[in-house]
Amino acid sequence: MTPPQTLLYQNQKGNGWQVRAFANKFAALSPDGRVTRDTKEGFFTNMKGVGDHEVIVESPLHNRSLTSMGEDEVLKVLSAYHERYNKLSKQPFAKLIIIFKNHGVMAGTSLEHSHSQLVVTPVVPKHIRLRHEVAIRYYDRSGRCLYSDLTEQELKSGKRIVMETEKFVTFHPFASQRPFETWILPKKHQASFGSVSTEDLGNLAHVLRINLVKLYRGLNAPDFNYVIDTAPVGDENEPYYTWHMRIIPRLTEAAGFEIGSGIYINTAVPEETAGFIRDLDIEPEAE
Repeated sequence: MTPPQTLLYQNQKGNGWQVRAFANKFAALSPDGRVTRDTKEGFFTNMKGVGDHEVIVESPLHNRSLTSMGEDEVLKVLSAYHERYNKLSKQPFAKLIIIFKNHGVMAGTSLEHSHSQLVVTPVVPKHIRLRHEVAIRYYDRSGRCLYSDLTEQELKSGKRIVMETEKFVTFHPFASQRPFETWILPKKHQASFGSVSTEDLGNLAHVLRINLVKLYRGLNAPDFNYVIDTAPVGDENEPYYTWHMRIIPRLTEAAGFEIGSGIYINTAVPEETAGFIRDLDIEPEAE
């Protein structure tokens, strides 16, 4: 009942699928059409919704969530992200590729079956452009990557560190907007998620799984979003940016003050939330 698949990974036994990808039936953007601006209305500018929108189904089992998967299963999901990212980045209209997961009603999901989404946009949205412009200004001033320096400072402080491996660092960022907001950054400077090696994907699967399990158990199975932030298409080798993952447990909602001011009230201190998650023990079989 789905559109034709764009990716399929078989299970270890070879008698069925483990991960599938296909076009979203209710896509936000479509590859049909031209990327042009229409100014016929004078002051207002219109643009057709050209782009791509895929669903990545993480398991054939309806009750198999990412938080209950083994490391090899999480690696399959990340490998699917990586493969589709590199394939779709070659589309002529591709300017930015957003990979994200909505888990639970509070996170905006409309389907219970565990899945992620990948959207290719024909523009770099304003708030993302601004984030990158800040990183560019920092690089122009210092000659260093803002995100690499941020990782170094978090490691030096240690107060907000949740987990460290040979390849990745996990921390709750200073002045977090949301309680238990979690960032995963590679230690090696790399602007694009599409450039991640197979070895590093394996380590990322290990890190992501442990952090999701700890959030699941420590916060009583919260709804959450995560997103992979990566450089725009064409900036894959630029020195100013480092790709990373952000996990946002949906414990609170933005209300009138946040919407009106852009100032977020976080009811939890990241130094304390990081310590709580860091010290959580997970059962041997979950590791």
